[in-house]
Amino acid sequence: MTAYVVSDFRHAQDVLRMSDLRQALYDEGAVLMEKVLVNLHGQEHRARRNIETRVFRRDFFHWYEREVFPVTLRETLSPYLQLGSTDLVDFGFRVMMNLTADFSGIDRPLRSPEETSQLLGILRTFGKAATLGQALGDKEVIRSEIRVALDEFDRAFFRPSMERRRQLLAEWKTGACNEDALPRDVLMELLRHEEEHPLSPDVLMKEIGFFLLAGAFTTIHTLTHAMHEIFEWSVAHPTDAKRYREDLPFLQHAIHESMRLHPSSPTAGRRPTCPAHLPAGLSVGPEDLVSVDLMTANRDVGVFGSDAGEYNPNRPIPVNSSPYGLSFGLGMHACIGLNLAAGQPPRSDSAAVDRQWGTVTLIAHELLKSNARPDPARPGQVDRSTIRNNWLSYPLLLGN
Repeated sequence: MTAYVVSDFRHAQDVLRMSDLRQALYDEGAVLMEKVLVNLHGQEHRARRNIETRVFRRDFFHWYEREVFPVTLRETLSPYLQLGSTDLVDFGFRVMMNLTADFSGIDRPLRSPEETSQLLGILRTFGKAATLGQALGDKEVIRSEIRVALDEFDRAFFRPSMERRRQLLAEWKTGACNEDALPRDVLMELLRHEEEHPLSPDVLMKEIGFFLLAGAFTTIHTLTHAMHEIFEWSVAHPTDAKRYREDLPFLQHAIHESMRLHPSSPTAGRRPTCPAHLPAGLSVGPEDLVSVDLMTANRDVGVFGSDAGEYNPNRPIPVNSSPYGLSFGLGMHACIGLNLAAGQPPRSDSAAVDRQWGTVTLIAHELLKSNARPDPARPGQVDRSTIRNNWLSYPLLLGN
């Protein structure tokens, strides 16, 4: 096997769009990720994605941002405002868990602190599957932890949620309830289409577990990086500190700039499904690994300017690129939850009031309005169990 690294931005764009390259980033985490959407390829991938994108429409998230998410966000933040402090990583998990449970299809009937802690613990363990390829510890021990978490998730959350949806589907088919009574989530869509796209209970459980993970895990670390960049920039540029709080388009652009510098994964791994030619002129085969260096590509000075390696919330949007670079991927494996996390970049014909801002921007805005700031007595800690540059904790002070 030969490993090829692609770090030029334009070449990386082309590689990510190549249909003859399959996802390979999560091969180590197959205990959870083997048959989930992100690891599928070809017709199987298209069929499942076509079903699941029914949930990920812009109109749904536009409604969710305005009607549902603000209430959840304020309710989650309220006790921490009274306390005057929080940990950004833990807070992010708690505020995102409700959202990801809603759109993935996991019921939380009790809504108790104990139930929340149980699901949070499962979610944190699932996160180890996504980073297993970059883990520094004993990978077999980590796989065993993930298997235990999968069993607990299946018993306590997935099976009850699936059984309730099957019962609702049966009632709908007999006319006992209207279609409006059916939850709008990924699990329901997969159950509605299981005759033409059957999945084993194990694969279905892992698919929903993956969505629960992907919706929260990556967003949380993106949020923490963005808030850290905002705090650091505000010290050196105090006039922009006020803009972060009062100018939502500016804040969203600043979030996108942080997303460019801190992709959820530093690389995108691909393996050829047949002999292929990379844009740089290299020939690769199924035994080879193609690694797209997102950290380097997103810092390409030819695309983002001479200061491409630095955070600059005033950076102009580059030509033929998004403000967040390649952090959400391209092609068939582009992140299905892009609009959920990042919202929509501005268009010349769109008004700010109609724009979808993305959950990261909305959480950051609420925290900044609450005078969130780093706790000088408790500096943040970086997760040293993986080569990914993620925060393990980030204590904040809130209020006056």
